[in-house]
Amino acid sequence: MSSSQWSLQDAKNKFSALVDTAIKGKPQLVTRRGKPAVVVMSVGEYNKFRHLEKLEAPSFTEYLLNMPADDEEFEPIEIKLRDFR
Repeated sequence: MSSSQWSLQDAKNKFSALVDTAIKGKPQLVTRRGKPAVVVMSVGEYNKFRHLEKLEAPSFTEYLLNMPADDEEFEPIEIKLRDFR
């Protein structure tokens, strides 16, 4: 999957061609002042990307289970509870 590069002005002037190429599965890079600004891609490619992103992201449970365990490196602090009577 190769991408093409467009200046912002060319992308504006030939937006239909840019979209048609993106729909065919070739992401299109749009530059502003010579620097990469955005990528135009088909909805299908975007959905694939989002799906892969979700697969690689840990679940909340995995995140909690991967937290460092207390190795008793810190001294416990004695806390006196307030009397609420």
